[in-house]
This record gives sequence, C-alpha cells and structure tokens, in this order.
Amino acid sequence: MLLIFKLIMLTIWLYSLLAIFIVSTMSLAGVLSLSIKKELLQKILLYFVSLSAGALIGDSFIHLLPNAVEHFGFGLLVSLSLIFGILFSFIIETMIQWRHHHHIHGFDKRGRHMHHKHSYEDNHPYCSFAYMNLVGDSFHNFIDGIIIATSFLISTPVGIATTIAVILHEIPQELGDFGILLHGGFKVKKAILYNFLTACVAFLGGIIALLLGESIKNFTMFLIPFAAGNFIYIAISDLFPELRKETNMLKSSLQLFFVLVGIGLMALLLVIG
Repeated sequence: MLLIFKLIMLTIWLYSLLAIFIVSTMSLAGVLSLSIKKELLQKILLYFVSLSAGALIGDSFIHLLPNAVEHFGFGLLVSLSLIFGILFSFIIETMIQWRHHHHIHGFDKRGRHMHHKHSYEDNHPYCSFAYMNLVGDSFHNFIDGIIIATSFLISTPVGIATTIAVILHEIPQELGDFGILLHGGFKVKKAILYNFLTACVAFLGGIIALLLGESIKNFTMFLIPFAAGNFIYIAISDLFPELRKETNMLKSSLQLFFVLVGIGLMALLLVIG
C-alpha cells in the first residue's frame, strides 16, 4: 500500500514539474512580438485575453471549486480559503504597485514599438519600473506553480485543465512583460533571459505545494479554493476590464465568443477527463 502511494506521488511530482516547465517556456513567447506587426499583434492579444478569461473562470467553477466541495464539502474553511485567494492576489498587486493590465505593453501610446537601443545599465528612466515588473512577475509565477501543483494533487485531468488555463493566460502576459523589459532599456537577449528566470520561480511554488500536500493532512483543502480565488481575481480584476474597453459591437461579440470558447474548453476537458 505504501509503495502504491509513493508511486502515485512520484507521478504527481513528474506531471506537476513537467506542466510547470511547459508553462515556463511561455516566457519565450515575447520574442514573437518582434516579428509580428503591431496591428495583428493587437488583434491576437485581445482574443487571447478573452480566451484566457473564459478558461480561468471555467477552470475555477468547473474543475477547482467543484472538486473542493466534493472532497471537503462547502464549509467555512473552503469559503475563507476562496476569499483569501482573492484577497491575496489583491494584496500582492498592491504591494508591488503593479498590475497586469494586459494591454499591448510592447507598444507605447503612439503605437510605436517600445524597443530601446540602450542597455539597462544606462540609467534608463524606465529601468526601475522594468525591475519592479520582474519582481511582480516572480510573485505571479510563484503562485502559478502552487496552483498547477495543487491541481495535480486533485487529479491528472484537473491538473491538465489548470495547466491549459495558465498557458492561455501566460501568452498575452509574457508578451506584455517582454515589451516592458525592452521599454526599460533591456537588450533583447537579457530580456529573454530575465523573463525566463522569473518564469522558473514557478518551480519553487510547485515544489512547496507538493511538499505541503504530502506532509500536512488535508492541506489541499486550503490550496484548491485558494487557487480558484486567484484565478477568479485575475479574470474579474485584470482581464474583463480590458475587454470592457472595446466599444465596437462586432469586436465585443467576438470577445464574448472567445470567452465562451475558453469556458467550453474547460467543460470539454471535464467530459473527456
């Protein structure tokens, strides 16, 4: 019996770390912004944001919360953990004075690509903001690692669904982070390296979640709704406000369609899982 438990935990560790590695490679997506025209990039990102919002909401209410209720019941601890997950995201954003606006960060207000020829050592006026972004992104990736590992502690299908939701969220975010680093005076190679290193912080979050999940009985009772709270906060506070800025009825309808596609994708994963 102990051997079976160890094999199950080993599988969970392998799946979790592999999923975190795949998500971490999304930090390289920023390079794409150098080869895609501004107008096309804007269109792509807007619909990725829509898809991401739907996937995060869908994963929270179709996978994470139902599993938490199924295993632990809808008691006070689950409710408080959900609330704490929402408040935690708000506190982190407030502390680092940074929000992932999910605009096309790679372009300035005049639509010009924010690539600066100086290195970040040149006392560039936006250098400190770029470093602030790296700190904020590290916190964000740490939480992503916790969420991914926690989802695999529930089950493999939930882990896969959560990983997909995180990937869809990471693509527009990483494009934005890459643009901020370039705007802060980072050279392209350094921007790629620093962005990838901050993405790897997710491994730390994942390992901590797995260790706690093994050593502390029913710790997932807290982590699952906590993860859902983070997803809900990101979708409601960061993503939907960006979609609401669109005034064109056709584009708004397309955004809604992609939100529904994201939710539908999470529902489909539940059916086939």
